[in-house]
Amino acid sequence: MERRVLLAVFLSFLVLVAYQSLVGPPPAPESPVADAEAPVSPTPPTAARSPTAAPAVASPAIAVEVAVGETTVRDIAVEGASVRAVFTNRGAKLVSWELLDYTDDAGSPVELVPADVAPDQAWPFTLNIPGDAETTAHLDGALFQASTSGLRLTGDEASLTFEYADSSGLRAEKVFTFLSTAGQPYVVDFTATVTRNGNALPVSVQWGPALGGVRADTSMLVFQQLPAGVLYGRELEGEQYQETDILRPQPGDLAERSRYEGQFSFVGVDNHYFLAAALPGERPSHVDFRAISTAADEHDLVAFDLSVDVGTDPLPVFLGPKDFDVLGAVDPDLVRAIDFGFLSVLVVPLHRTLKWIYGFLGNYGWSIIALTALINIVIFPLRHKSVTSMRKMQEVQPEMKAIQDRYAGLKATDPAKQKMNKEVMELYGKHGVNPVSGCLPMLLTMPILIAFYRLLSMAVELRGAPFMGWITDLSVQDPLYVTPVLMGASMVLQQRLTPSAADPMQQKVMMLMPVMFTVMFLWAPSGLVIYWFTSNLFGISQQVITNRLAGPPRTRQVRPAAERQTRQAATPEVVDVDPVPDSGNDSRSSRGSRKRSGRGSRRGRR
Repeated sequence: MERRVLLAVFLSFLVLVAYQSLVGPPPAPESPVADAEAPVSPTPPTAARSPTAAPAVASPAIAVEVAVGETTVRDIAVEGASVRAVFTNRGAKLVSWELLDYTDDAGSPVELVPADVAPDQAWPFTLNIPGDAETTAHLDGALFQASTSGLRLTGDEASLTFEYADSSGLRAEKVFTFLSTAGQPYVVDFTATVTRNGNALPVSVQWGPALGGVRADTSMLVFQQLPAGVLYGRELEGEQYQETDILRPQPGDLAERSRYEGQFSFVGVDNHYFLAAALPGERPSHVDFRAISTAADEHDLVAFDLSVDVGTDPLPVFLGPKDFDVLGAVDPDLVRAIDFGFLSVLVVPLHRTLKWIYGFLGNYGWSIIALTALINIVIFPLRHKSVTSMRKMQEVQPEMKAIQDRYAGLKATDPAKQKMNKEVMELYGKHGVNPVSGCLPMLLTMPILIAFYRLLSMAVELRGAPFMGWITDLSVQDPLYVTPVLMGASMVLQQRLTPSAADPMQQKVMMLMPVMFTVMFLWAPSGLVIYWFTSNLFGISQQVITNRLAGPPRTRQVRPAAERQTRQAATPEVVDVDPVPDSGNDSRSSRGSRKRSGRGSRRGRR
């Protein structure tokens, strides 16, 4: 049973690795893209595309006189405690959105607006007039008049307005309202109106290739979700709204289907830790996704165009981390963007408990240890029952081996094998042994392990969270491989203390399991290794306590005489029947044989 449990644990991790490599997203690029993570300064970025460049489609040939606008290109910076945004007055578009509380591999703030894409790609909040490419290009290249030269968010609600008007009767306005006063630093309310000669034109919002913040160097066991589309709500198929569901179109799927219509709580693009999404709410809308390759062609980004009424009613847009509490404060449905997998029913309580403990300790490494302690206290009865059951299995091993030896020469299809199984079950019942109780409690802890793996892989709170000393990021591997080695040593010690009913050869084979796990955990998130190592330490302590309470194992020896007797009982007796004697000599011989048989029987009874 012990061998099967350890094999099940090993196979479970193989399933996780196989799912990530075969079914999950492709691995992250090996080397970072130079410009994707670079901080954007007020000067326009020097990348493949530039917000100051002229639009791809030429403006109208007929000259128009600008009534409201500006004559030079400039940037408007919006500074906040958690976000630094940069807008350009050319087209009134967003060209940079830096998260000041999160850093990339180079130590700079995470940039969510990639710049390393083709120059004809749109920037966030670009307006599109459906069916009118000329007006769309004209607005894209127009120099809007900004309401301020810069904006500093001090906690109160603040707005940035862009206006444009010309002699052709075209008028456009964009308003960005920052909701820092509501404790939502990553949310901006967006409104846009476009009219021609007083008549409103239909408007859709283009969101260029997203999303930045993808880590450049991750290992095989560190789950990495690359940018993909995400939307949640009631999809419209035909003329019927479907059940509320979450959809995650991958870049490779967009060639077959790229448009979704319905009523969506949110729609956008996310990656492993960050999300850019609009929240249309109950307004009917449709979204078109497109896969865009980066300049280095190392992985795909996803762009989307959202067609929804963005008139006087503001359209909330979230650009920030996939933090459970932050998303829930914006919209309760927004937390569904975090893909915790099929064990979310376990991951969410573990996540909430981890953050609750962090509120007291202020360190996620120690919080993981404390949460591991709580988990081991909860599963203590299961582990204790598993250990005591293994002790009983170890005690009856000699008797069970004697039964197996008696039937060793029989084939598996021999009906006599059923008798062996019956004897084994009688032996279990006689000594109160339940083989299932030895492995089932340990198997029940496997979902907790997998849930913890998913939590430590997806929780943005652990991204860049230090523990102590050389461990500066709990979401990536231990750079010095100290914790995996300690974990492997603890597995060896725990295995030596655990009672085993396996033969010496199997025990030697089982000693290879800690070596394999150590090699696997060399590239696992250090937070997961700390969890497993701490859990092993609790298991060793519990094993020592259980051994002292139960005392030394009682060894049951099978007496040779009793073994021969059981063999004789299990072997059918052959009786030779002599014919009726016709002479005295035969009679005397028969009586002599019976006497000798009787003496043998008496000796056997003695």
